[in-house]
Amino acid sequence: MDFCLQSKTTNCKNCYKCIRHCPTKSISFASNRASIISDTCILCGQCYLVCPQEVKVIRNDVEVVKRLFRTSKKVYASLAPSFISYYSYTSLDEINNALKRLGFSNVEETAIGATIVKKAYDEMLEEKDRDVIISSCCHSINLLIQKHYPQAKKYLANVLSPMLAHAKDIKSRDPEAKVVFIGPCIAKKDEADSNVGLVDAVLTFKELDEWLKQEDIALKEVKDDWKKEDSKARLFPTCGGILRTMKCSNDEYQYLAIDGVENSIRVIKDILDGKIHKCFIEMSSCEGSCVNGPVSNKDKSVASSYFDINKAAGKEDFKEGKIAYKDIEKNYYSYAITEATPSEEEIEAVLVEMGKTEKEKILNCGSCGYDTCRAKAIAVIQGKANVEMCLPYLMEKAESFSDYIVGNTPNGIMVVDEALNIQSINKSMCRILNIKEPSYVIRKNISTILDPTDYLKALDDCLIYCKKTYLNDYDKYVENTIVYDKKFHILICITKDITNEEIAKQKHADVVKKSLEITDKVVEKNMRAVQEIASLLGETTAETKVALSSLKETLEDDK
Repeated sequence: MDFCLQSKTTNCKNCYKCIRHCPTKSISFASNRASIISDTCILCGQCYLVCPQEVKVIRNDVEVVKRLFRTSKKVYASLAPSFISYYSYTSLDEINNALKRLGFSNVEETAIGATIVKKAYDEMLEEKDRDVIISSCCHSINLLIQKHYPQAKKYLANVLSPMLAHAKDIKSRDPEAKVVFIGPCIAKKDEADSNVGLVDAVLTFKELDEWLKQEDIALKEVKDDWKKEDSKARLFPTCGGILRTMKCSNDEYQYLAIDGVENSIRVIKDILDGKIHKCFIEMSSCEGSCVNGPVSNKDKSVASSYFDINKAAGKEDFKEGKIAYKDIEKNYYSYAITEATPSEEEIEAVLVEMGKTEKEKILNCGSCGYDTCRAKAIAVIQGKANVEMCLPYLMEKAESFSDYIVGNTPNGIMVVDEALNIQSINKSMCRILNIKEPSYVIRKNISTILDPTDYLKALDDCLIYCKKTYLNDYDKYVENTIVYDKKFHILICITKDITNEEIAKQKHADVVKKSLEITDKVVEKNMRAVQEIASLLGETTAETKVALSSLKETLEDDK
């Protein structure tokens, strides 16, 4: 099946937020699009939660479940215990009835599988032959260890998760059964895919909600007491909930609950460094554990969800669930992940390309999504990132480029806001307006140095384009273009100094005028002499006059 978490090909806005929040940096960026690297992804769902454009999409398996209904008469729904918090406004009977209306033949709580698993944990601790034991209930934690810390794999409890244990238990009781897990977790889809024959499909609570809505099935709001005495394992989805269901009677061990991927990584490193011994560690990738899963109700606080679960859980174990520890044993394997290990020379070359040529330029600001500039450089070498993802580098490059153009163009450039206050002015404009330094006029109104009429017209959507103007105060001829940028609420003025061209034109016009005056005098004063010359040459007076008039017209055209 397709990987259960994907990125859309559109709408990505290059914010790098998913990379910043990904604890394993399993996001690659190319062609202006962030993509999930399935080989290293642990499906914690952080990128799905933080993406402002909703680019990350969870695989929808509703159609898979509908196919199960068509091919099997016995399709069980395995409800994750966090359903108590997610659907706290209704009752268990309402949920059961709604699921059966969709087509499920039976509905059971996954907490039955949790009871089986916690008993296996108790047996492990009684054996006393293990140093550190990490719970294997959270598939994201299992993937974290398998993919990124395989040395710690020996510390994972070698049993199935509650979801898989429950499915195995159902099928031991009913061999024809198909099992669909329903919960707040994305990773469970991958766990089902990776353990063929146990869980046949996985739905998130959101998928279930959408399906119920499509079928016009509404869960009634019912005030109901969820509690029943034999339901202790309902505590599993809360932080510390696994430990609360266990005996924890072996005094040789310490018992610890860790939630959140970052916290889990620190503890795993401590274990590998030999800093932790004789300890059972309940470990969950979600802060607050499963009640705060990526597809849980984010309008509820972790505390509120905890209270819901705590209120519903009894003091005794579920009576269902008969399979033993040996029936749910599982060996977790390591994933072969090979990534290029760059040399120091390669890293240094990328840092230089990113403009990190000096120590003070290595900011480690994290805007690219990576914690350090060095980590970003390694990601570039591994093909997961590109140089342009460095915001300070891009800003410096853009500013340097724009400053070079603005600073070296012979044209004057000035930016004013909608109140006609000067925001920016280049040196060429200062030269045209006889201003010594840009700072002398910044934040002053344009009216203090120029006639604001054309700027006011531009604000009224009247484009001023190459308008020739004489600046009387500065004895300058200029050509102005004024553009109103509504998006940024500014006016941009580009001024070309055409004083020399205008003076040259006036001088040329003066020469032509004088030539015309001389021609008129020749025509008026020497007409008689011209006639005599013309008669001697055999030309008429009219022809001579035409020739002189033609000369005059030529001069006039050249004005």
